Parts: sequence; C-alpha cells; structure tokens
Amino acid sequence: MQRHGFLGGSAALRIRVTGSVLLVAHLAFVAWYTLRPLDVPWVLPPNLEPGAGIRGDLALGWPAAARSLGGALALLAPLGFLLPMAGGRLNVSPLGSLLRTTAAGALVSLGIELLQTGVPGQVVDVDSLLLNTGGVALAHLALVPAGRARLRRRSRRAGREDVRREEPTQGRTPTIPRVGIAP
Repeated sequence: MQRHGFLGGSAALRIRVTGSVLLVAHLAFVAWYTLRPLDVPWVLPPNLEPGAGIRGDLALGWPAAARSLGGALALLAPLGFLLPMAGGRLNVSPLGSLLRTTAAGALVSLGIELLQTGVPGQVVDVDSLLLNTGGVALAHLALVPAGRARLRRRSRRAGREDVRREEPTQGRTPTIPRVGIAP
C-alpha cells in the first residue's frame, strides 16, 4: 500500500536515491559551468529586457541561434524529471507537479543569474532565466507523465501478483462480547 502517494518498496527507494544522486551531480555540473570565471577581453552589458537576447540570437541565423537557444533550454532541462524522480511521488496532480517543478527550476535559474553578478566575465541575462525555466517545463511535460503512468501500471501488476501469492487467512479475529475489542 502506498502512503501519501509516495512510491513504496525497495525499487522505489532505488529510484529516489538514483534521482537524488543524479540531481546533485547535475547541479554541481551546472554550478561549475555557469559560475566559473571567463577570461574575455570585454563583457557585454547585462540583458534585463525580456526577449531582447532571443531576438538577437535569432538575427544571427539558424545554426548560431539553435546552438545558443538550445543550450539555454537544455542547461536545466534535466531538473524537469530529476526533481520529481528524487521526490518519489507517484499519485499527484499532473498540473501541481508541473507547477512545483517549473517553480523550482525558475528559482534555481534565478539563483544562478544572481550569483553570476559577482563572477568575472559572466553577465545577467533575463532570457537565460526564461529559457532555462522553459526547458525544465518542457522536459517535465515530455517525460514525467509517461514515466509515472508506467510506474503506476507496474505497481498495480505487482499488487495483483502479491494478492495471488497470498496464503489463505485464518479468518476473523474473535471478539469478547462483554468488552467489544479483540484480544
């Protein structure tokens, strides 16, 4: 039986532990990648106008725009499935899960952008925040509902097999009529 919608059993524990380890490893990589100082001869000014950087990337042409925008979408996209995987909830509202995961991704992206203000060669870009958050949401929508449905089917099948293998019960526990409770 599942308690409060969490996965139960040793397989679920392995999934949660694996998700947590992968989440920490991915966040360590993202911190290294985004917060290392860059040795550049000049630094662009911060982009605080939403969409300005995206329009500039699109003006560069197809290959450069795809590399730049795709990289921003993909940077935090693994959080879209690693956060729910580490949480281990199986029976939750799909919309609630999407909102929680997207909000967590937005906060991680905002934290990175704020930390970049103190790193030489790194500048704040509001479009990175938008694209990173969009990547988290897209990855969540693409992978989590199907994964949860698969795990629910698997747990239902395992539950039916456990019922078939169950030994016959001994019957009802007798009660004492005067007291009204079982011994």
